[in-house]
Amino acid sequence: MSDAMLFPVGEVEKSEAAEEFAGNPRFQRPDRHQMELLPVDLDSLLPADHRARAMWTFVERMDLSVLYASIRAVEGHAGRAPIDPRILTALWLYATLDGVGSARALTRWCEHHHVYQWICGGVGVNYHTVSDFRTAHEGVLDELLTQSAAVLMSQGLVELNRVAQDGMRVRASAGAASFRREPSLKACLEAAREQVRRLRQELEEDPAATSRRQEAARERAAREREVRVEAALKQLPEVAAKKKQAEDRSEARVSTTDPEARVMKMGDGGFRPAYNAQFATDAQTQVIVGVAVTNSGSDLGQMPPMIAQIEERFERVPGEYLVDGGFAKKEDIEEVSSRAKPTTVYAPVQKPKKEDRDPHQPRPGDSVAVAAWRVRMGTAEAKEIYKERASTAECVNAQARNRGLRQFLVRGTTKVKAVLLWYALAHNLMRALALGAVWGTTS
Repeated sequence: MSDAMLFPVGEVEKSEAAEEFAGNPRFQRPDRHQMELLPVDLDSLLPADHRARAMWTFVERMDLSVLYASIRAVEGHAGRAPIDPRILTALWLYATLDGVGSARALTRWCEHHHVYQWICGGVGVNYHTVSDFRTAHEGVLDELLTQSAAVLMSQGLVELNRVAQDGMRVRASAGAASFRREPSLKACLEAAREQVRRLRQELEEDPAATSRRQEAARERAAREREVRVEAALKQLPEVAAKKKQAEDRSEARVSTTDPEARVMKMGDGGFRPAYNAQFATDAQTQVIVGVAVTNSGSDLGQMPPMIAQIEERFERVPGEYLVDGGFAKKEDIEEVSSRAKPTTVYAPVQKPKKEDRDPHQPRPGDSVAVAAWRVRMGTAEAKEIYKERASTAECVNAQARNRGLRQFLVRGTTKVKAVLLWYALAHNLMRALALGAVWGTTS
């Protein structure tokens, strides 16, 4: 036989290989609609040194007995158990550090972010509960601020010898178009009342015209608008009284959406509805020891109430107080310097109109305290001390801005102060961690 093979092996293998790999390529495609059950250990989501763990320890040591006492659900009785107040407190503290100022945004983060899932610990939260909790306990938050600073004072970390105060104007949740004069406010009030009457009549005449839930929501919105407009009319005399010219008082305007907000000159030179947020800060540690809010665009008159607040909180007054020129009202300086527990004020002296006059020399009519303030601010020692104001009060305000304090999403001074207290508590938490504070029990 011939050496040639009847069926060459190489050709057969080549043909079979070609047939085997012919056609479209196969690969694994993503199927994002496939339901999967993934085992998750919430505690392993965060490393041992994560700041959320330190924050939870901070919250566990808080005295929240007032919040627990208000819970109506008790063992052995019907009713759904509410969310642990410590969870809600921890959520808002961490959200404040993250710059999350919206309750809806916070709820979304609780669904998708590991840190917030760890804080919740499997407990579901909803928008309304989170939103209401943020502003419903202003008094409790105020007491927690006192606790946060008192713990640091008890450990010798905060001495309260030198305190700096500064204000910042924060945009309100009101548009410029919502500010109206008295005739327009009265017309809005009558329209709101008429809408409430019409909705009630519609519900009584034809209850099946629309769902009761929708009708109730519409009526509730109309009632709330009526209340806001009535509040705006009550605020109008106060705004008009601040007008220097009598003919300008009829031009006074108040917002129909946030009656307590006032138009202020902002840092960029523009005028917008805003609130004046005040923080008092320990100069040595940058710990916030006082919080206040006002709807006055000026800082004049804000120093004595803040010092009184600090004394009420800690039963002591600052030995030295640093403020900028906007606080330097002679009556205020005399008041805080002449008390039984005096406070030495460091504030720049206003430049005199006459160029040849020394601003640091006492003037005729100056009280002893005001004269001493003028002379003191001319010394090199006082100028060196005053430099600490920028690195304390202004630094704290800048950190609050970086954490999202640029516009309030709530309305009214009470709710606005509650938001400021959240910022103060979150700030003090971070300062406590930096200072190495030890959180013991608050009892």
